[in-house]
Amino acid sequence: MTADSILSQLTEGTVLEGPHWTEAVRVLTAKARGARIEVQAVGILSKRLWTKLLKLEDFEKTIKLTQAGKLAALDGNPAHFRLAAEAHRIRLAFQYDPHFAVSVSQVDPLPHQIDAVYTHLLTQPRIRFLIADDPGAGKTIMAGLSIKELKFRGLIERILIITPANLTDQWRRELHDKFGETFTVINRATVSAAYGRNIWEDSTQCITSVDFVARQDDILNMIRDVHWDLCIVDEAHKMAAYRYGTKVNKTQRYELGEFLRDHTDHFLFLTATPHKGDPENFALLLQLLDQDLYVNGQILAEASARDENRIMVRRLKEDMKKFDGSPCFPPRHVQSLSYKLSPEELRLYDAVTEYVQHNFQRAEAAENRNVGLALTVLQRRLASSLAAIRRSLERRCKRLKELQKLGKLKQEYGELPDDLDDLTESDRWKFEDDLVERLTMAENMAELEAEIEDLERLVQLARQTEKNATETKFEELRSVVSNHISGRNERLLVFTEHKDTLDFLVKKLTNLGFYCCTIHGGMSLEKRIDAEREFYERKPSILVATEAAGEGINLQFCSLMVNYDIPWNPNRLEQRNGSHSPLQAGTGGDDLEHRRPEHP
Repeated sequence: MTADSILSQLTEGTVLEGPHWTEAVRVLTAKARGARIEVQAVGILSKRLWTKLLKLEDFEKTIKLTQAGKLAALDGNPAHFRLAAEAHRIRLAFQYDPHFAVSVSQVDPLPHQIDAVYTHLLTQPRIRFLIADDPGAGKTIMAGLSIKELKFRGLIERILIITPANLTDQWRRELHDKFGETFTVINRATVSAAYGRNIWEDSTQCITSVDFVARQDDILNMIRDVHWDLCIVDEAHKMAAYRYGTKVNKTQRYELGEFLRDHTDHFLFLTATPHKGDPENFALLLQLLDQDLYVNGQILAEASARDENRIMVRRLKEDMKKFDGSPCFPPRHVQSLSYKLSPEELRLYDAVTEYVQHNFQRAEAAENRNVGLALTVLQRRLASSLAAIRRSLERRCKRLKELQKLGKLKQEYGELPDDLDDLTESDRWKFEDDLVERLTMAENMAELEAEIEDLERLVQLARQTEKNATETKFEELRSVVSNHISGRNERLLVFTEHKDTLDFLVKKLTNLGFYCCTIHGGMSLEKRIDAEREFYERKPSILVATEAAGEGINLQFCSLMVNYDIPWNPNRLEQRNGSHSPLQAGTGGDDLEHRRPEHP
């Protein structure tokens, strides 16, 4: 084969394949260079420009030519061709199947989930939206369907999911198992393993903790270099800011939300408790989605009153129906059980209350918010259990004695968080313990010594009451357990706010012969999941849990619940209820017991 005959075939547009290129290339020019031929070509896929000086024998032995305008030989692998055709069909399938993501996912979505995704989200050219359905409504499923549909349409590639720390692995598992989507969990370990590289740029689908990014400057600086196509924030109400007159106090989480607002195309918020009873706080949350839509709480309230809030949807459990019109959730049957304290319990209650009120009035007069909050926490523990108040008094008395030995009076805590619910449960416990144990209104050593004497008297009274008196509140719980669990193949979920009360309940119920599991904020996610599985596999059984069981744990197989003490924030109470509200499966309604002490 001569150079002239080869050049006659290398016309513009001729396709070449061979070991000299990493892909098939299309010829731009071909010129003789002595005994060789210089070929300039462009990669068909990469559009990369290639310039090669080739020998004549290369065209005879290793290079395959397909001249422009001619069909390639139909001698390829038919199985590969079928797969390629199927991939192309799937890429275009969303144009013919309006619910294509449902067809290719391992979920059976409910009507309210389909409505949220296909009516509210996908109809927007740029998604900036808050889904605020009741707990247990399946917001993870809505997020997964949205991801699949947007990817099928070729609208997103880089996805970031922000969650509380204890939910990152749950999101990763659910998106993989239900939607076939593989996400990388970004934490300190993965960042350290990618030393010298920006892992946010390397990974197109990331899940991370809100505090991991918001509270570490080095991580925040790394993420600044990346633009996201879609960002999803779970428990979005934790991105909180508070308005005081003309001043706005922004948490680090809120500042992260402001940054993401400007570095992502589509922004989706998920939360079951968006409103904390503060219209300004709610308006500031929505400003993370649209900075100019609701500039204050009044404008937002007017829009909501006219049902004109176009960036949010909220459906209650009572309104959620299946395709056949039947309710998704069975009705709640709520019963508040009141009781009277025994004379011994009442004596302790009055004594602690008098101590709290006396010191609280002093703190209020001195405008000492820290001490006031510490005494409020002490009063809450008094209402929880004898064990909780006894151990709190013991720890406070011990810490004040240590201060007395050191000759110290004041122990400044620093700035209080705007909302304790923004803390994780373990952090909140530590914060409350520090407040209760070390802050005092004593102005001199004589006052400190007098307060220590008061505490010693209260500790002694609490120990005597716990030892000699029957705890009325627990006896009421035992009657509930006897009526609903004893001799039946049932499960019971008991919620409390305090770790001391949890330990007390587990010990007492175990001594009565009941099988008990626990979930609390000091446990890792893996241990919580193990406890959830253990609770599911054992019947009858009792799960004693704190607020940690209301986030990321699915207890919807349990239909009986006791609130042993009521959180002061109604949003947290709703999170509890949402974690266990069972989807209706042919069973009748079940009792939901709310426990509340009757204060004389």
